[in-house]
Amino acid sequence: MHEVSAALSLLDIIVRKCREQGYHSIDSVRVRVGKASGILPEAFTFALEVAKKDTIARDAEFLIEVVPLGGFCDGCGKDFEMEGNYVLECPICASPSFKIRKGYELEIVDMEVN
Repeated sequence: MHEVSAALSLLDIIVRKCREQGYHSIDSVRVRVGKASGILPEAFTFALEVAKKDTIARDAEFLIEVVPLGGFCDGCGKDFEMEGNYVLECPICASPSFKIRKGYELEIVDMEVN
């Protein structure tokens, strides 16, 4: 369950940054998680809730934004987006030649701190 290690790493980053800037508590954190990142949003949220208990983020609300898988097709020249976790061909023209441009994210968007 790598969601736990991802949650612990995220908490380490936000707690360290807040302390460096002189803040004492975290109210909310917005995180983007790509559909193809391998992170299950529900498991990640659960891991964050458990891991935050003894930190300055103990009262923080974690807002998880799921980013769909998307890319650019070299065959038809169009951008595409999918709800699935993987892509084998362009969903528009079925070309196997494409570049993934989004869906692998795991990033902190912003935080509200005190």
